[in-house]
Amino acid sequence: MSAGTSSTGAFRSLRVRNYRVYASANLVSLTGTWVQRIGQDWLVLQLSGGSGVALGLVTALQFAPTLLLSMYGGVLADRYDKRRMLIATQGLMGLLALVLAVLVATDAVALWHVFALAGSLGAVAAVDAPVRQAFVSELVGPELLTNAVSLNSSIFNGARLVGPSLAGLLIGASGGDTAPAFALNAASFACTIAALAVMRPEELRRSTPVARARGQLRAGLAYTWAHPDLVLAMALAFVIGTFAFNYQVTIALMAREVFGLGAQAFGLLSTCFAVGSLSGALLSTRRSARPRQRFLVVSVVVFGLLTIACGLMPGHVSFAVVLVPAGAAALVFSVANNSFVQLGADPSMRGRVMALYFVCFMGGTPLGAPLIGWVAEHLGAPWGFVIGGSIAVLAGLVAAAWLARRHRVRLEAGLAPPRLRMRIAPRAVPPVPVRAAAEAAAGQAPGQQVAGR
Repeated sequence: MSAGTSSTGAFRSLRVRNYRVYASANLVSLTGTWVQRIGQDWLVLQLSGGSGVALGLVTALQFAPTLLLSMYGGVLADRYDKRRMLIATQGLMGLLALVLAVLVATDAVALWHVFALAGSLGAVAAVDAPVRQAFVSELVGPELLTNAVSLNSSIFNGARLVGPSLAGLLIGASGGDTAPAFALNAASFACTIAALAVMRPEELRRSTPVARARGQLRAGLAYTWAHPDLVLAMALAFVIGTFAFNYQVTIALMAREVFGLGAQAFGLLSTCFAVGSLSGALLSTRRSARPRQRFLVVSVVVFGLLTIACGLMPGHVSFAVVLVPAGAAALVFSVANNSFVQLGADPSMRGRVMALYFVCFMGGTPLGAPLIGWVAEHLGAPWGFVIGGSIAVLAGLVAAAWLARRHRVRLEAGLAPPRLRMRIAPRAVPPVPVRAAAEAAAGQAPGQQVAGR
């Protein structure tokens, strides 16, 4: 850690000049991204006559390239200069947003255009995401990584707080025209590109580049598989990302089909979720160490229960109120899981590990978004929340059972006061000669702890 950089404080990463420049520009760019997301959802509903399947399909197309390209993006992140790669990917995404803005403004847009551009945007984002995730550690170093990840989530959700409302106002003021939303997003990418260009490269905490070689993708997969803690985090990310993180689809359908609301109210409901998400991200900035596995399990169960509660709300006001804690729970889990994976990966593998994490977290969306959209369209929008939340709760319980079997965990419940906690029984320690021999065989000094286990 550089001199003068304090290790305490919720905003301590902002004392690093490169991170401060990047974070400021990222807030503007992400606000534009949220404006486009709301505009894209509303445009699909306009062009498809309110089809939940079409809405789920465009979301799926935007994330489908993750399955094919994210791991390759992780390999590139470990090989090449991440800052220059981000300049290229951010420029391409800005160009795609501009194309959609022109198509809408000239009344030439058709539903297939939206699908094609969503898929193209997803292809670029699939490469951009693992590079961006790994770049955070170069900006601040391992000492501030957990705080920087939490602040990134705060920025993301601060943008989510402003973006949907701004999109609703733009679309409403334009008489339902979504072109201004896409044009604004296209312009916002210039801020990130400028920030990347003015950084001080000599202050980056760069990891040693990995030389080009055969089998680097397989090496990343083998490394992750050899660490059960990373496998658990990846599995939770896949299940939650596939079935429970579909608020982009479910909130839109609840607003339009259940409550009969317009674009401005839809934006406000999304903002309610963002208020909770921002709160959860800010709470996470207090964490300075790697989260524990049991924390991940508890946060998944809480998030699932709150998601179910969203689907059971009878009116739009109560729905908006419950969206706030649901958003907070979603981000507490998301930030903790992200930090858990990053801090558990070797720097030379971090790009590939984060790429795999992104594949797990977002790669299931092409399956989950249309499925939840179909459920919401045919059974009713509330069922999208109920089913997604139930799957999240089940995933948490299965993970808890797996941990209990591996670590001899037992649940302790109390009624006065109400509490639920997991206690991990200490593992049996072998006799000293046996233990010393095992440690010597593993290549470590007697009594040395293996980090992250």
